[in-house]
Amino acid sequence: MLPDHQTLRIPGPTPIPPSVQKAMAQGMIGHRSSDFKQLLQEISPRLKPIFGTTHEVLLLTNSGTAGLEAAVVNSLQPHDEVLVLVTGAFGERFVKICETYQAHVHRLDVQLGRSVQPEQVSEFLKQYPKVKAVFVTYCETSTAVLNPVAEIATAIHDVSDALVIVDGVSCVGAVPMQMDEWGIDIVVTGSQKAFMLPTGLSFIAISEKAQKIIDQNKQPRFYLDLRKYRDSIKEFSTPFTPAVSLIQGLQQTLNLFEEEGLEQVFKRHVLMRDMTRAACRALNLPLLTSDEDASPTVTAIRPIDFQADELRGILKKEFGITIAGGQQQLQGKIFRLGHMGYCAPSDVLQYISAVEIALKRLKVEIELGQGLKAAQEVYYHAI
Repeated sequence: MLPDHQTLRIPGPTPIPPSVQKAMAQGMIGHRSSDFKQLLQEISPRLKPIFGTTHEVLLLTNSGTAGLEAAVVNSLQPHDEVLVLVTGAFGERFVKICETYQAHVHRLDVQLGRSVQPEQVSEFLKQYPKVKAVFVTYCETSTAVLNPVAEIATAIHDVSDALVIVDGVSCVGAVPMQMDEWGIDIVVTGSQKAFMLPTGLSFIAISEKAQKIIDQNKQPRFYLDLRKYRDSIKEFSTPFTPAVSLIQGLQQTLNLFEEEGLEQVFKRHVLMRDMTRAACRALNLPLLTSDEDASPTVTAIRPIDFQADELRGILKKEFGITIAGGQQQLQGKIFRLGHMGYCAPSDVLQYISAVEIALKRLKVEIELGQGLKAAQEVYYHAI
């Protein structure tokens, strides 16, 4: 392996396209200059289709988790009742954030590797009519589950006036998001996933209903005060110093999205998921999720005849390929293959081939090429 040849196949951060790297390497501009104002003016309307909204998408210089915290601190007051749908580690994170701000948290826990069913949510909410907000993770990265947020939102609205707040960090930009049509009130994502940028930006879209609640909220907040960002973006500015280089890179990311076409972006991610899952089945690698629940951005495998972390170590040592392990209860029990953002079907063929060699190193009884063939068949018949 070449010493500096490294490949990221984790569900974030994801690889950065060369053209985006070049855009970020431009000369610095002042964040209060007319050049930066023009940059935001050009970018702002182009973000809206990705979120499926007519509302402004706010840009914050922070991580995706800070974006989630901003959603909580702006929409809730202490002792508000909330429902958190917990399908893994990032549902747990929403619980911790809400509890930090003294919300009264009700949990709906789902078996790891399964998605939330809309009827579960509506039945749960009937027991708690005072719930002010429901928090759901769109893609639960830790289990590779894609929750049906459109149907969940409908189920919520059928029985409650609660806000619907979605963590879209690990999938927005790679899967459809029709925020306005689906009745979602707040959507948060981050720059280091499908947006193909380094960590450092969060994106937050807010419905009119949620904005009214935010305006009336007496909860103290300063840097994460979304009212400041909303008022600033109207003037194509930011309330605090932004990550200028990342926003220059974002402009090129949007160029790439538009050049490929969002629908084709979504289809590419579904294809990579299907190729990966077909290969795993051919290799008798147990998938953690069903086809119905599987995310287009990451695939989780729970091996039974070898150690997940040993396979990860071989891929890293021999090929410079980094894949993800498990989190919390799944630590050491699963490995996860990221296929998100700057990733193509050819990359899937590469990591499947490398996984096969790693399996042979681990004395797993497979025939080289059997997983690769299955992935190739999926690709061949899809194109």
